[in-house]
Amino acid sequence: MKNPLSKIRPTLPRSADAVVMLWLGIWWLCNVATAAAAELANDEAYYWLFAERLSWGYFDHPPMTALLVWLGQHLWPGTELGVRFFFTLLQPLYLYILWRLIRPADAGRRDGELFVMLSAATLMLQLYGFIAVPDGPLMMTAVLFLLTFRWFAERRRGAWLWMGVAMAAMAYSKYHGALVVLFALAANPRLLRRPGLYAAGAAALLLLVPHFIWQHHHDWASFAYHLSGRNAQFRLSYVTDFLVNMLVVFNPLYVPLYVKAWRDARPADAVGRALRFFPVAFIGFFLLSAFRGYVQPQWVIVAALGLVYVLFDYARRHPRTRRYVMRAGWVVVGLVALVRVELVFNPLGLRFEVFDNKESYGAIAREAGGRPVVFGGSYAVAAKYRFYTGGEAYCQPNVRYRTHQWQFRDDDSRFAGREVLVETPRREPGDTILHTQSIVLANGRGFTWLTDPCFRPVRLVDAVFSGLPERVAPGQELRLTVRLTNPYDYAIEVGGQTQLAMLWKSGRFETDEFPTGVRCSIPARGSVEVEVALRVPERLAGKRYQTGFALCREGRFNWFNGKTLRTEVEKP
Repeated sequence: MKNPLSKIRPTLPRSADAVVMLWLGIWWLCNVATAAAAELANDEAYYWLFAERLSWGYFDHPPMTALLVWLGQHLWPGTELGVRFFFTLLQPLYLYILWRLIRPADAGRRDGELFVMLSAATLMLQLYGFIAVPDGPLMMTAVLFLLTFRWFAERRRGAWLWMGVAMAAMAYSKYHGALVVLFALAANPRLLRRPGLYAAGAAALLLLVPHFIWQHHHDWASFAYHLSGRNAQFRLSYVTDFLVNMLVVFNPLYVPLYVKAWRDARPADAVGRALRFFPVAFIGFFLLSAFRGYVQPQWVIVAALGLVYVLFDYARRHPRTRRYVMRAGWVVVGLVALVRVELVFNPLGLRFEVFDNKESYGAIAREAGGRPVVFGGSYAVAAKYRFYTGGEAYCQPNVRYRTHQWQFRDDDSRFAGREVLVETPRREPGDTILHTQSIVLANGRGFTWLTDPCFRPVRLVDAVFSGLPERVAPGQELRLTVRLTNPYDYAIEVGGQTQLAMLWKSGRFETDEFPTGVRCSIPARGSVEVEVALRVPERLAGKRYQTGFALCREGRFNWFNGKTLRTEVEKP
């Protein structure tokens, strides 16, 4: 009699799938425990701030991260787990989809164990498996894109539409999603001939219309920031730091094997070719970017998908390599476990952004005594203060650092007329120009502030000027007309405690500030026009500048009032 089970698919692939699901489930539980117990990193608090007011866009990121934080806060409001919960779900999901994309037809239990070990021993995947940052949504949507990309390459009906949805989801997660599409197509140039590809692109653009409308209403702030706002003067350390980071974040014990496996890989399908191309493309692209500014190592996280793929394919065919991968992987996983213990309990007493937040910001709240606090340093500090204390806070954009999402919020306007603590730069011992107070926080940082008994913000005053040439010479005298428009309900006196200064900003951190000596009164809800004369200082020669005006007060942080113009100071 013929065996009725002969037509059933072999059980080995199912067994391999079960192994992968089991270990990814255990990994997820570890991520949930860490997410619930560890304090927030700076950027996580910043994205929690996004989630307070859902929008189709934010200054430096699209909205997916804010949406996931918002959802989690409805489950566990005001907790670290609420901020991170949905990010912990993404990693086992995208790793399982990746497994299904690269799984061999004859995969067995050992293959499933190898895949999970390669993923778990990739340091970058360990960190970005539980923290609430845009890289988790990017990885999830990138893998979904690869899944639809396979359908498209196989000419499945309707695949172009699903691929368009996946591309839009990547764009809503992180702008680096555009590179995923470009590099996948670069690895499969024949697909450029397919009309469906352009239909997919049109579908993605249509889904992104709400985000483009938001950008239009906010002067395309995100695009301007990412395309030019991150630029800085060349520093060799940017390049060397990037190269060192690349050796570390993907597991230094595997680096020689990555190279060997990449050279050996000969993928036969579109997804395999894309995955093989990702490591070289992402690392190469951001290596070039390091010549114009600092590159954060997580920007190349999509390369991890390709590295797991090529080393998995190589190690399963070479027993000696597989044994080394498994043994070295257990070493790394053991070290990661120790790091997680440190993140939660901090037995070493380290001072880092995920430690001592409750005590540190609680100390500031006690000094504030219910009064609002206007911070002037990192954009994340004010967000952490709000998260850990519930107190009112705002972060004034700092021209010597950068601007951020706080510029689109009106918290400081709501503080007008109230007594407010204003963070001020730490002053030298014996400097008594301003009456300030300071405390040392539990995290090792200091907080210095002055008390403003009747806070009157000037941030929204609009300074529009003309007469600045695109190129100027050192020593050249400039005569500019500046129109100052005051949106507030109170008049602003310029020339006393509040000075009109001209700011020349080169790169991210280099700023020169020149008082204009202008004296005038800007009426409430009114405008005034003033003339400014300035001789271009010799020390500005040989650089390009973002130039504008700001209303400055001694001891306070400030940003440009109104839009800036660009100019270049010629070399002498």
